Amino acid sequence: MQDSGRKGSLSSFHFEAYDLSFTSSVPFCIAVAVRDMGMTPDGHSLITQLKVAQWVLAIGNPFQLNQTVTLGIVSALGRTSLGISGYEDFIQTDAAINPGNSGGALVNTRGELIGINTAIFSQSGGYQGIGFAIPSNLARRVVSDFLKYGEVRRGSIGTVILAPMTTEIAAQLGAPDARGLLVQRIARGSSAYGGGLRPGDIIVGFNGTAIQDGGVLMRLVQDAPIGSTATLDVIRDGRRVQLKVPIVRATEQ
Repeated sequence: MQDSGRKGSLSSFHFEAYDLSFTSSVPFCIAVAVRDMGMTPDGHSLITQLKVAQWVLAIGNPFQLNQTVTLGIVSALGRTSLGISGYEDFIQTDAAINPGNSGGALVNTRGELIGINTAIFSQSGGYQGIGFAIPSNLARRVVSDFLKYGEVRRGSIGTVILAPMTTEIAAQLGAPDARGLLVQRIARGSSAYGGGLRPGDIIVGFNGTAIQDGGVLMRLVQDAPIGSTATLDVIRDGRRVQLKVPIVRATEQ
């Protein structure tokens, strides 16, 4: 690994680091009997039509109470950085999800599958109004990979350790603001290093999408087609630079 050697000492700051080295393991298992789950009749993903405040129903077997249905709304979309898994893109809902609901369906009011109930945030161990579901399009992609390859295949740019920006760090590195993610360390053999990324760079964009959250960047990298070339927008010594970084296949670490 190579450490940052750019101007300014960063040792006095506390970092919440993100590691962009991924594994191809999947922390859940999905069994399906529906070929086009999460799709409209014209072949479009239901997730692209999902909106915050839309009514949803969670189906499952909480506390062994079979075929329980609870009602709520979509509280948020694209939740990341929850610490549930290395890949996160969750639907947040206030529909009651309790132990035993995991793996159950989250459906819209037309009965169409939009997610797989997965986890809750709770200080008591029970329902507190914050639940999370895996989007159906992600579940469909996972199943497709399993059927085609026998495993889930995801993109990677190698081992890159990132940290959130602060106004103090931005001032030290000559950045215009505190947006983006700071590259703390990077493996010399990684595709990111080969593409020109260096410690001290500030990643502010990935393939045209602005980056302020490590979870979002991790999801975008893993979703990128293996063998493609991604465009990274970085701030280096106060100047904006574009880098071309190859997307490689994530391997078991």
